[in-house]
Amino acid sequence: MASRSESRTQLVEGLMERFPQVPREAVIKEDLLRGGMAFDESALSDNEGGEVKPKSYFIFSFDHSTLPELGAAALRRPPEEIVLTGGPYDLRRTVVSVRVNPSSPYRVAADDHGVLGLYLDGVRISDVGLPPMPDYYRHTLENGKSVMEVAPTIQWGYLIYLTVFRVCQYFGAKEECQYCDINHNWRQQKAAGRPYTGVKPMDEVLEALAIIDKYDTAKSSTAYTLTGGAITSTIGGKDEADFYGQYAKAIEERFPGRWIGKVVAQALPKADVQRFHDYGVRIYHPNYEVWDPYLFERYCPGKERYVGRDEWHRRILDSAEVFGPRNVIPNFVAGVEMAEPFGFKTVGEAIDSTVEGLQYFMSRGITPRFTTWCPEPTTPLGKANPQGAPLEYHVRLLEAYRATMEANGLTSPPGYGPAGPGRAVFSVSSFMDSLAPEQSAEEVGETV
Repeated sequence: MASRSESRTQLVEGLMERFPQVPREAVIKEDLLRGGMAFDESALSDNEGGEVKPKSYFIFSFDHSTLPELGAAALRRPPEEIVLTGGPYDLRRTVVSVRVNPSSPYRVAADDHGVLGLYLDGVRISDVGLPPMPDYYRHTLENGKSVMEVAPTIQWGYLIYLTVFRVCQYFGAKEECQYCDINHNWRQQKAAGRPYTGVKPMDEVLEALAIIDKYDTAKSSTAYTLTGGAITSTIGGKDEADFYGQYAKAIEERFPGRWIGKVVAQALPKADVQRFHDYGVRIYHPNYEVWDPYLFERYCPGKERYVGRDEWHRRILDSAEVFGPRNVIPNFVAGVEMAEPFGFKTVGEAIDSTVEGLQYFMSRGITPRFTTWCPEPTTPLGKANPQGAPLEYHVRLLEAYRATMEANGLTSPPGYGPAGPGRAVFSVSSFMDSLAPEQSAEEVGETV
């Protein structure tokens, strides 16, 4: 009988053989994203005082353990991302968001010569590069706050992630999305004594962006995302469109055209969406989370109660009239389709459902994207499904996603950098890695 460690390697290599049209880099990346990676102390950062860009916990924990359970990784943070190259699979450059799991069969460690590598079942399968500490992280705001706390960057510096509201007004078991740990992550960061601002003041955001603009001389940062929890009432007297929109308006007035402005918010009525556009936002992410109506009702109870699935989808289509279909990019959480106890029992059924949703939007010119589900342990679905979805689901999704996109004559969405294995920087799923290499919208001068 094969051991558990042997079976994991066999699983990965077996899927590479079965689906040769899916880049081998994407197979490993999806496995790391769904199941996490462990770190030897030699691979941890020295937080903001070192040479490696540390993990910022920019919105969710994206870990398989709570901070108190992470040991050294809670004191000396792991890197924000890693980049994989070479090894026995001859991997092309692959950027992977770090999701820590101390019990993962994947481990980042240094060899006898101090060179970092990724090990699967004890066998080195790639070299590992760490993100260098950017110059702008070495400067603080006048009040002493760090740029990383206010305006962290991800995707190897491509995207500034502005979580300006770090909790969600969908609260409690009857409202919170069942896979989301935004509220718990805020609580655990505060309990650990880390700076973790609930509502980020406008002047701090603008000051942090000014520091980035000044010291990012290579102009690596290309886009910003405004996001945070859902707002069902108001914050400071402002509804969701005006709360998030005010930041876009201020950023565009202060830094006109410097970055592509994106907002992740609920699917709002058309008049509210128009306000986003008027404020200067150019890409809108009204995430639909999961396609199946039965699962949406159970996994997104707050969104079902306040808006409803059918109305949510109508609003997504309406928003395309404001932004243009190309610039409406709703996200779904890939993998929750198979989460027990309500999810699909077979990979084929789950893929069929997901593709139905992809076809619904792509046939209308709207290109969804996805985040690979991380089963965080404080969420109901994470507790019930600590292993996440089968790797086969994720691999087949990449194949189906590309096929559905090509069948509808679509190309990679704007605001995500270049597509293709060895080129992509989007780090929380492999959808950009698995598409045909092509110039990004920014490279060809596409208006967004």
